[in-house]
Amino acid sequence: MSDVVNQAVEALNAKMDGGFDGTAKFVISDEGSIIIDENGARAGDDDADVTLTADPETFKAILDGAPNPTTAFLTAQLSVDADMGPAMKLASALP
Repeated sequence: MSDVVNQAVEALNAKMDGGFDGTAKFVISDEGSIIIDENGARAGDDDADVTLTADPETFKAILDGAPNPTTAFLTAQLSVDADMGPAMKLASALP
C-alpha cells in the first residue's frame, strides 16, 4: 500500500463527520484504492456503489478543499463510475 493511500485514509477519516450510508471507492491512479462506508475510510479494493477516480494531485487537492468534488468532476479531473446519487451523498459527507 502506498504512502499516498495511507495519508488519504487518515485525512478522510479526520474529515468525515461519521460513516457514509453506502459504499464508495476512491481509486487514486497508480497508488491504490480507498473504500468509504459506514465504518469510515480504509485501504481496499472492494466492490462499491460508486467508484471515483483521480490522479494523486487531484485527490489531494479535493481533500484540501479546492477544487470541490463537483468542480473536479465538471472539469474532468475526477471521473465517476455509477449513479451520481451516491457520489453526491459522499460529497456532502466530506465537509
